[in-house]
Amino acid sequence: MDGVEQTNESWRILIVEDDERLADLTREYLESNGLTVSLETHGGAAVERIRNEQPDLVVLDLMLPGEDGLSICRRVRPYYSGPIIMLTARTDDLDQVLGLEMGADDYIGKPVQPRVLLARIRAMLRRVENTPMAAEENSGEEPVRLQFNDLVVDRSMREAWLNEQSIDLTSAEFDLLWLLASNAGRVLSREEIFTALRGIEYDGQDRSIDVRVSRIRPKIGDDPIHPRRIKTVRSKGYLFVKEA
Repeated sequence: MDGVEQTNESWRILIVEDDERLADLTREYLESNGLTVSLETHGGAAVERIRNEQPDLVVLDLMLPGEDGLSICRRVRPYYSGPIIMLTARTDDLDQVLGLEMGADDYIGKPVQPRVLLARIRAMLRRVENTPMAAEENSGEEPVRLQFNDLVVDRSMREAWLNEQSIDLTSAEFDLLWLLASNAGRVLSREEIFTALRGIEYDGQDRSIDVRVSRIRPKIGDDPIHPRRIKTVRSKGYLFVKEA
């Protein structure tokens, strides 16, 4: 037994995968572990299904008939804020980077082990429900809203605003922004960030954190070339500056 968590039974997962046998086997495994799963085998129908059904999480294959996963991810993001896990070729780093740039929250190399997929789904959904705690423990209650001049980040609403205008962030981008902002003034290593956000050890090669930082910077009014708010500290990690 994998230890079904009864509180997870309401989680609704949409798998977009054209290999029907693989998709059915994956659905059976996930449903046996407490998730509610629906399938879509054609890329051309995926965008409307995601928009209309608003699942708690989408598992999206990269290669699909009708429309590929990158295009689907890009087109659906204005209407869907939930997590998207993209399935990519194991050795294709470009696919992984492009997926993250199009708005994917995580990626898994194919072939996918159902147990690994289940663990990543659970970890991703827990992060959405319970925004990651700051890497450094606070002595009192952790604040739910942080403000840095014209930038406001609200953990309870999972939203951020710049000059009172809402910022369009994916769930993974919000998690990273909150983690950095709640540790303002402290350098966080890639290892710390990776472990806090993904719950697994950093392998030294994964570029998802760097890609995500590069996407967040312009959204919060930072200069991508000469950032003042989220600084890269060479050989150490990232620093969120309190007074930028």
